[in-house]
Amino acid sequence: MNAKYNYFIAACCTLVVACGSDEKKPTNISSVVATAKPSLMEPFRFHKAIEVAPGQTYDVVSWGRGSKSAGAYAILHSDSANIKYTTTTGDLDGNITDVYNADMDLDGNPEILIQSKGKDTVNYAKVYAFEFNNNDANKLDFPRLTSSQRKGYRGNDNFYIKEGKLIREFPIYSSNDSTATQTGAKRLLEYSLHGNDFTVKQLSKDSTSVAAPVKQEAKKTEPERKQTSAKKSSRKKSETKKRRHRRR
Repeated sequence: MNAKYNYFIAACCTLVVACGSDEKKPTNISSVVATAKPSLMEPFRFHKAIEVAPGQTYDVVSWGRGSKSAGAYAILHSDSANIKYTTTTGDLDGNITDVYNADMDLDGNPEILIQSKGKDTVNYAKVYAFEFNNNDANKLDFPRLTSSQRKGYRGNDNFYIKEGKLIREFPIYSSNDSTATQTGAKRLLEYSLHGNDFTVKQLSKDSTSVAAPVKQEAKKTEPERKQTSAKKSSRKKSETKKRRHRRR
């Protein structure tokens, strides 16, 4: 009797353990599936969807085979309310790092700004800007850095939208060559849009834009001023005598 009872207890324990292990397996699988991120298939490298309004979505993608530093981009506009779909494409220098959406000129038309990162001697940044009016795309000329803005520039830019303006910041180096070291300062630029034209304003005051201090002469005492005045008077009299002697 006891042997049968012990066998029954052992069988029940084995069944509970088996059921418990079976219940854990689906949980582990579902957690792995939930955390897994979908990967892009070749030749695509980047994708980001931006919904600016209900039924108005802009899918930005990049693609290319055979090169990691060049390719092409496309802005796929889905106007699902009117069942219209348009594509805007262009050549891509470097790789897309992020895409931003704003209405910088407050005209009700969204701007799509594509940031790419390339590399030659520095990790430079490039921005492809478009303003969309319904299904029409207008390409905007994004300004290059001026000579003063490029002083100490070696890339590693950070962009973000703040109060409808595009903000750009990057570290300043001691020079523009490969031996440069970081100074610890950052340059901060603010981009605005007026009439489809960008304007740039520097917000930061960094070490490269500070003029050298002007040396000031020490104030002279009253005796020193009299002595200097006497020397100037004597010098003038001597020069006057020389001129008279030459005339004779």
